[in-house]
Amino acid sequence: MSALEIALRTGDAAKKTIWRSRHALDSARSLPPRRSGPVIFATPLSRLATIPPDEASARRLVAAAEEVMGGRWTIFGRTRADMTPVPDWFRDADTDFSASRHDYSFDIDWRAGAPDRDVKRVWELSRHHHLTLLAAAYALTGDNRYAERIGEQLQSWWQANPFLSGIHWTMGIEVGMRLIAWVWIRRLLHSWSEAPALFERNPIFLRQLYGHQLYLARLRSHGSSANNHLLAEATGLFAATCAFRGFSQTDRWRAQALAVLRREIPRQTFGDGANRELATDYHLFVLELTLTALLEGYAAGFPLGRDVWRAAQSMTDALAAWLDCRGKPPRQGDSDDCTALLLDAQDHARVDSLLATGASLFTAAPWWPQPQRAGLRAAFWAALAPEPLALAPRQVTRPALFPEAGIAILRAETRAGDEIWCRCDHGPHGLEPLAAHAHADALSIELRIGGVEILTDPGTGCYQAEPAWRDYFRSTRAHNSLELDGQDQSVAGGMFLWLKPAKSRLVAVSGLDSGPVAEWRAMHDGYRRLPARASHERMVRLDRAEPGLTIVDRLALAKSGVCRLAFHFGPAVEVALDDASARLHWSAGASRRAAQIELPAGLAWSLWRGSVDPPIGWYSAGFGRRQPTWSLLGEGGVEGAAEFVTRVAFDGNPAADSSAAVTAARLTSSTSHR
Repeated sequence: MSALEIALRTGDAAKKTIWRSRHALDSARSLPPRRSGPVIFATPLSRLATIPPDEASARRLVAAAEEVMGGRWTIFGRTRADMTPVPDWFRDADTDFSASRHDYSFDIDWRAGAPDRDVKRVWELSRHHHLTLLAAAYALTGDNRYAERIGEQLQSWWQANPFLSGIHWTMGIEVGMRLIAWVWIRRLLHSWSEAPALFERNPIFLRQLYGHQLYLARLRSHGSSANNHLLAEATGLFAATCAFRGFSQTDRWRAQALAVLRREIPRQTFGDGANRELATDYHLFVLELTLTALLEGYAAGFPLGRDVWRAAQSMTDALAAWLDCRGKPPRQGDSDDCTALLLDAQDHARVDSLLATGASLFTAAPWWPQPQRAGLRAAFWAALAPEPLALAPRQVTRPALFPEAGIAILRAETRAGDEIWCRCDHGPHGLEPLAAHAHADALSIELRIGGVEILTDPGTGCYQAEPAWRDYFRSTRAHNSLELDGQDQSVAGGMFLWLKPAKSRLVAVSGLDSGPVAEWRAMHDGYRRLPARASHERMVRLDRAEPGLTIVDRLALAKSGVCRLAFHFGPAVEVALDDASARLHWSAGASRRAAQIELPAGLAWSLWRGSVDPPIGWYSAGFGRRQPTWSLLGEGGVEGAAEFVTRVAFDGNPAADSSAAVTAARLTSSTSHR
């Protein structure tokens, strides 16, 4: 840490010591808001009538709201059934783990995890996404049941969580996320006669609102932690101070949050539009935060300025350019299913919502895919939006190379008409200095055929709850890359810290936009620290004329070593291995597809699925979830200069393959095997 960061953290520690004196079970009553006048809600939703009530998205939303009213809500793939009339805000209903309710928040060690003790499942409920969903359902239907349930649950939360008491005050990002939710709940309940009594005329809410804003104004992420957490904190404070006026510090706190957003959003965005954390899910999250802040500022008369507007436009353009034919973005880096504001059913197409909102703000570039399900969040956001305005120059055609982010997208088409989509990674390790959400995935690739994940990124699995699984899912072995001497390319120093990140660089690229061949070549220095002093270079060549993919891995070593080359397959793919050849099968609607991989000679190849010791053959579709999938692992000794060539042939005829090979693959042990 720098001297400045040490000084700032020392100051934070002093504030926490002083605040300890404020902490008591009755601290909600000991924190009187300092007001300059009555608190008012200043930014109602003015153009709600533009949202059609009979839209398919509205029907899905109302159905989801009825699930919540019936007591059911899904968190990280697990459904709680205890949501009515009010949930236990401190309990993970799936495991019966209960987090601290009354301890001074800064005494709580939230990092202490175990498989049955994941604090994120407790935090997630108190982001109040289920209540913004109910509020959206009320705004569409006018059904008072939704508003009354919201009031009941918010009163419960406010009473149970006095200032600085318990787990929900330990992290600034959680405080900021709640403020965003409360602003939108109040906005969507604007026509409910009891809304002012629940919010701006409610002393309990005013203490909570004041305490949340005071927390974010006095304590914020900085230095090595100034990533998406800082943006969420600043967006929450900005949204609340734009929407609720009347505290004596409102103007000062709003100006403080505005300054952070104006500085940090462009700083955390590459010039080519990618978020600097280089984790796709966090790119989406930061884009959501940015759009939320832009719209709150516009509605309240406090614009964020051209630089932020330009960053939001470039982030949306980058997202549109990355998508495959099914509208799915890459799977790169960490993902914890984070969303800034939920106003649709949970299964709604999040990317479509962002593209639709981008189109209403910046106009869509001519090469953007057409959103299939724009959703209600896009419609609600559009009701706050100004006229579309494009500030940054737009590319005439879809970009395929993102030089600062180190992302290259190779595209072609099989003879069957399926899109071939391949992402190649040669970018920085992540947002310095922590690179908290990065994986050891330099030079890794993803391959999709017709939107089906063939060679896939494993996902995240978990964070602090299960350290061994955290280590696996971000390891080099878990990615489609090459491991040397049992070591990751980058050296981790903790669950959210990398001490020695590998540095990658692009060597050459050609044919990304057109021509018979697209080719990408890059290298990294992550193994120079090892006794072998090795360099790793990878070339990926996509042949469009005779559809096929060639991957060439080259190692240059000063001493002999042992390498492992891994290929990981998506959940839809069946794999059968025969010596150094693998047959792949998957479904494309009612049709079957096949491909063949000719694996490099000189390595001993084995097929794995759902192995625990060692962990390999796993896929995480979302945070807190994992499922067995097929993985190929080639292992062998290397010395001097070594080259490994892998060839993937598409357009195989499934009927010509032996069904016995597929059957054998399905019957292989689901624990570990070779």
